[in-house]
Formats: sequence, structure tokens, C-alpha cells
Amino acid sequence: MELTDKVRDECGVIGIFDRAGGDVAKDICYGLFAIQHRGHISCGIVTNDNYKLSAHKDNGLVNDVFGGDVLAGMKGKIGIGHVRYNFGSDLRENIQPITTRYCKGTVSLVKNGTITNAAALRTALEDDGAIFQSTRDTEVIMHLLARARTHCPSAETSMLEVMGKIEGAYSMVLMSPKKLIACRDPHGFRPLCMGKLGDAIVFASETCALDAMGAEFVRDLRPGELVRVDATGVQSYDKYCGGKTSLCVYEYIFFARPDSILDGNEVYTIRERAGELLAAVAPVEADVVFGIPDGGTSFAQGYARASGLPLRAGIIKNKFSSRNLFSLDEEGRATAINLKYNVLRPIVWGKRVVLVDDSLVRGRTAAKLIRMLRDAGASQIHLRIASPRLIKSCPYGIQMPKDKNLFAAGGKTDGEMCAQLGCDSIAFLPVERLADTGLNKNFDYCNACFTGVCPEK
Repeated sequence: MELTDKVRDECGVIGIFDRAGGDVAKDICYGLFAIQHRGHISCGIVTNDNYKLSAHKDNGLVNDVFGGDVLAGMKGKIGIGHVRYNFGSDLRENIQPITTRYCKGTVSLVKNGTITNAAALRTALEDDGAIFQSTRDTEVIMHLLARARTHCPSAETSMLEVMGKIEGAYSMVLMSPKKLIACRDPHGFRPLCMGKLGDAIVFASETCALDAMGAEFVRDLRPGELVRVDATGVQSYDKYCGGKTSLCVYEYIFFARPDSILDGNEVYTIRERAGELLAAVAPVEADVVFGIPDGGTSFAQGYARASGLPLRAGIIKNKFSSRNLFSLDEEGRATAINLKYNVLRPIVWGKRVVLVDDSLVRGRTAAKLIRMLRDAGASQIHLRIASPRLIKSCPYGIQMPKDKNLFAAGGKTDGEMCAQLGCDSIAFLPVERLADTGLNKNFDYCNACFTGVCPEK
């Protein structure tokens, strides 16, 4: 069963090494709270206090899982944290961080992304006698790391060997007894940045996590880079740097918080610019612009500015709604949307509405909102999507419906889409205009979900 009307990212990661010896759990928690949008279902933290590990993880939001006095008991100057996005709940053994003992002590790992050759690697490991406790590809990495460490001189050289064997998208932070190691896949699919908080070195999926901690942004990790932090300082390894990059363009369209800056890309500015471009390529005579909150808000601001149409809050979102409270059949989804959104009738009545959103996945939320706007008296509804048509499910760690269930797949005409959704017109941002949104031209980007063409390995 496909559970989602939206795309879902895998997770977000945090890592801190405080060379001054301060306890890091609280700051990790602050960072996880800031990137909660990357993971709503489960979260966890592991800290290292002179080889003594303290771990806490569970299903739930960060402020629920780490409420009360949980953090007070988590001592240690090194720590990592994780948030995960999924529907329902995670099996406890699947919740990250994943911790295991191997020949050199205890290691813990958090990861964002998907290892595309994990199934083949797992089969080979099982054939060689390996035993797995979870279903996650993170544990495959742990097995490879443990085997590499039997002949590699350090944790970082072991991880470099593992990076040569795994394929796909990943940003990872590893905590060994004395070190913190962060690495990013050679294509740079998933973001990972480094900051400084006093004497502490911080790694995070997004810069908004650094802001929440009060940390100073230092730089983004380069695609393919590994960085080791220990008592002696910070060391970078660039063995896998310098290849063709494929940064995920959907990070800037959907996943990242608007106040984050990823690889020199200011997320809010890119979204606002995409809205302006959308107004230029798909103008329409209308009275008002609405953004579907929260994803469409930044884009709608750009559309309104470029078109000269007034921007109004015609749709209100209940920020405390959760689709997990309801069944996942059609009735349950409809109930969840009704409780999540409501229309301001006085703003809508008699108006020709431009309705802006970040993307169109299965189309169910858009169709329901269009019906709600019709019922509230909108005379016309023109749907504008500030990204290209989604036609291909992502193989690199973003949970999407199967290709056949993506609304814009299969070559539907605009007229067919309008008939199914109930709108008067529809338009998408052309894929070739993504480059005009202000994306950092020092990188190439993966847009496989829009073009169907995956980056070369």
C-alpha cells in the first residue's frame, strides 16, 4: 500500500564533538528540533562520555521523545542524533542512531539517504555469515566498516574504504570511541554542513540546525569529502572529491527549511525566484494569489510579486494536524485533509484564484483543496506548480509513490489534469527554468524525478 500523497525524505543528521569537554546532548536536541521537518516519526541521540555510551531513541517527535529529564542523564563530549520521516512507526531496531560493538570498540552511525546497492551488499555479507538485526541499509554500512577496520589503521581509513564500496545517496556521521567522522557521497545528493560552537565542531543536515544551537556556519562538506574530528583537531580527506555532482534539486523545492542555506543556495530566495519565473511563463487573469501552506507559501510570494496580483492567506493550515491519526484509506485521507486545511470564505467568494504549490505528487490534496475553494465560492481556480512535472520515483532516498501513481506521469495533457483536479487551468515550471532560480552554478543537480534520467554512476 502506498501511504503518501506527498514525497517524504528519509531523515536528518546531527553530530557534535566538543573538544572542551562539555556535554553535547542538549545542543544535539536543539539541532534535531530545528530539522524536525526532515523526520516526524522517530528520533534518537547517542552520546559518548569517555567510552561510556548513553542512548535514547523512540518513535515520536523530538520534544516528546526527549522530554522530562532524559537529556540530563546523557553525558558526553561527543554525540550524534537523527530524525526519520516515514508513515506509522519504526521498529525500534531500525531507529537511528545504530550502535554496535566491533574489534576496536563501539561505534554509532546516523545516515540520510539510500544506498542503492545495499541489497547486493547485504546478500554477500549474509552469504559470508553476517547476522543482521534491522532491515536498514545503515546496518550494511556498519558490517562493512567492522570488516574494514580489521586491516585499516583507523576509523577514518575504514570509512574511506567503505565509501569505495557503497553507491547511492548518503550523508553520514559516525561516532567512534575517540572520534567523530562525517562524510558525504561523491555526487553530493544529500546536504551536510559543518559549524563551530565555541570549541565544539558541529555537523548538520541544514544550516538552520546550526542557527538553533547558536553555532557559526563554517562550510558545507564537499561531495565525496570525509572529515575527521578528534582531540588533535579537524582533518579533511578528499579521496572521492572532484567528480560530477548531482545535488538533489528537490531539497530546494520541498525539503529544506526556507531559512537554510545549502551549498551556497539560499532556499527561500530560490523558491521565491521560482514563483516569479512561474508567473512569467504561466500568467493568468485573476484576482488573488494563494499559496498552499506551508510548501507553497514562498513560491506564492514570488508569483504575486511578479504578477502584480495581491497575495492573500485564503487557506489556513492547522499546524497540529497529523495524518497518522487517521486510517490510510480514501476516507481517512480525506478526513485528514479536512482537519489540516480550511478556507477563508470571505477572501475566496467570487474571486478568480491562482493557487500555488511546490509540487504535485498524487494530486489528492490539490483536488480536495480545489473542491473546498469551489464550495467557498471561488469563480475560477488556476493551479500553478512551482516545479516541473513529477514523472519518476526517486531511487536516492526520497519516498515517493510508484511511477504509475504520480499524477503528472503517463503523458497526461493539461486538459486531462484539469478535468481530474477540477481546476480551470494548470501549469508547471518548465524543467529548463530550474537553472534560472539562482542555483549555485558551481554544481550540477539531480532532477531525475522531473526528467526520468538518473545521474550516471
